Amino acid sequence: MKDAEFTQPQEEFRTTQERVYYQVRDAILRGQFLPGNPITIRGLAAELDCSPMPVREALRRLTSERALELSDTRRVTVPSMTREKLDEICAARVALECQAAAQALPQVGDAELETLRGLDDRVTESLAKNDIQEYVAANLEFHFTLYRLGHPHIILSLIESLWLQTAPLQHLVFQRFGVQELPDRHQDLIEAIAAKDEQRVRTAIRQDIEEGLGSISAEELMPH
Repeated sequence: MKDAEFTQPQEEFRTTQERVYYQVRDAILRGQFLPGNPITIRGLAAELDCSPMPVREALRRLTSERALELSDTRRVTVPSMTREKLDEICAARVALECQAAAQALPQVGDAELETLRGLDDRVTESLAKNDIQEYVAANLEFHFTLYRLGHPHIILSLIESLWLQTAPLQHLVFQRFGVQELPDRHQDLIEAIAAKDEQRVRTAIRQDIEEGLGSISAEELMPH
């Protein structure tokens, strides 16, 4: 737990339970928990300055979303990944994110395009500097800023669940190999958005996901 960094949610949540859930969820998305590492209720409660009860409820919710798993010994861990599961998640992400991007396309005006360009600049700079934390944060913000424009409430929650399942593994790979060699399809995507070309948008999203997740080898899926 020493390496986890819990950001304060920007929203004002009504309950400690809500705050804790979003802080733990955000930490998973940003790669603060690695596959196979156990998560203790007491340790999290101390880190988040709260009682065990909201932590227990947050872990229950995240387990139901498949971001965490409960072992036979009642220990909560970040799930390990198999090739079959990763391939299925990749296919699901392609289907859902292509739809979310297409749904957002009519809502993208000059201001929204400029915002996306600014976020892509952050992604590009983080790749050049091999800054893993900044890359993870900027890439996350880039994609979800685009998807939210189409107000895809149901689709977005499914996309978030899939990102939660792969974020720890991807972060582990980034730690081993860095991010400088990662493919970046964002420029293709921005050009397609600017042209209002839905087919090119879908192609860029698909390539971005498949090149990112598909490049993870069987060796990298094995615990080290």
